[in-house]
Amino acid sequence: MCGIAGIVSQSAPVNQELFDALTMLQHRGQDAAGIITNESHRLYLRKENGLVRDVFNKDEHMRNLLGQMGVAHVRYPTAGCSTSAEAQPFYTNTPYGISLSHNGNLTNSDELKQELFAEDRRHLNTDSDSEVLLNVFAHELMMRNTLRLTAEDVFAAVSGVHRRCRGAYACVAMITGYGLVGFRDPYGIRPVVYGRRETALGVDYLIASESVALDALGYELMGDIAPGEAIYITEEGVISRRQCAVNPIYSPCIFEHVYLARPDSVMDDVYVYKARLRMGVKLAEKILRTWPEHDIDVVIPIPDTSRVAGAELAARLGVNYREGFIKNRYIGRTFIMPGQAQRQKSVRQKLNPVDIEFKGKNVLLVDDSIVRGTTSQEIIQMAREAGARKVYFASAAPPVRYPNVYGIDMPIASELVAHGRTEAELETLLGADRLIFQDLEDLIDAVKHKTSKIQRFDTSVFTGEYITQDITSEYLNQLELFRSDAAKQKRSKAATSVIEIQNA
Repeated sequence: MCGIAGIVSQSAPVNQELFDALTMLQHRGQDAAGIITNESHRLYLRKENGLVRDVFNKDEHMRNLLGQMGVAHVRYPTAGCSTSAEAQPFYTNTPYGISLSHNGNLTNSDELKQELFAEDRRHLNTDSDSEVLLNVFAHELMMRNTLRLTAEDVFAAVSGVHRRCRGAYACVAMITGYGLVGFRDPYGIRPVVYGRRETALGVDYLIASESVALDALGYELMGDIAPGEAIYITEEGVISRRQCAVNPIYSPCIFEHVYLARPDSVMDDVYVYKARLRMGVKLAEKILRTWPEHDIDVVIPIPDTSRVAGAELAARLGVNYREGFIKNRYIGRTFIMPGQAQRQKSVRQKLNPVDIEFKGKNVLLVDDSIVRGTTSQEIIQMAREAGARKVYFASAAPPVRYPNVYGIDMPIASELVAHGRTEAELETLLGADRLIFQDLEDLIDAVKHKTSKIQRFDTSVFTGEYITQDITSEYLNQLELFRSDAAKQKRSKAATSVIEIQNA
């Protein structure tokens, strides 16, 4: 889960608008941020660990990001400890000078690394699969062997990427002196949209992970980049589109709607807010169907992601809806925090109960999902400490039982609380008086609704069925070795030791 943005402007420098776009996408990554711009064939780059507001100082950095074309990125670490060397955008000078921001994860990056070194003679400077993707695209573009780049060359290169790369990738790339390219994997797993804004000097274009970035900057949403499709926008503002994949199958990640995306976004023609309303409706219908004599006094959401579903759930049940937890806005998303101890500590720092809403009541807590169980367990305990008579817990998603391999840093299987456990066992483990999960069919219906172009969803975190059909038990075993909290802590200590030696 990362956020990407790219702008070609005919009217003004893009530095401030890229900063603003990243700010709107900050929920997609709080680990690092970067912007690279192009003016007169010269590139200007700033990237570092931290939040957008901390990475870019107005006087020191922003004024040096010159030009009317650029790409940007916010990152959270997909597979471990974060270093500024792996902050994006990435750059390669051959051919033309290409900068790229990527959201997703390649599932064959190890194989591609070998190909790039042994066959393509390209050097990689990090362990990031995003740099692998950049170099595959660059090599495919170089194979066109032309001094003057055309849209046909760009689309041919993207077709080459689709032939070689597997997994999830939503990308925006800047080709120095030419233009901006946006493209998406043949399944459309991660989201990316584009829009336009007319000015007195011409048409400006913006490509971004979510439509909220377009809304904030006054761009008209033109639509999604389709699975397998590429969009090429020249420096002069001429736009071309092409389907570059042989057999695209529209299969977006359903967890974007459950948790990742902002509720005011539109992706794949689905309003995230409406999808979450329907999740609440489906949950209410399940409760009325399986537990008609419920004794729920009040519905309380776990802020912020479950508020929409929780409010609709309460309305359908005909019970009170209350904001029983107050959120500290200065604590990041615990889902993407490294290390179990830090996540557990942050839950109580992040949320504080309003005791009067709990005392003597049978409370139904509503959250978007249950992943590690750390947050849910702590919150249930907090509700009891606040005086709740009974604590029920509802999840707007089914049990998360399997790791994500397409760009969300979910835990390994053994660290997922639902992996290998029944719902009854989870109820006891989490300490809830009753536990209600959304049915997968209901979740799919809530998100897809009347949208016809989505052929299926990636629901692998619930089912263990990976839509790219290339995920083996060996791959998952390697993932477990690399992604566990223990492995991350080991890498983090090693990185800290290197920094201490360098500073000594």
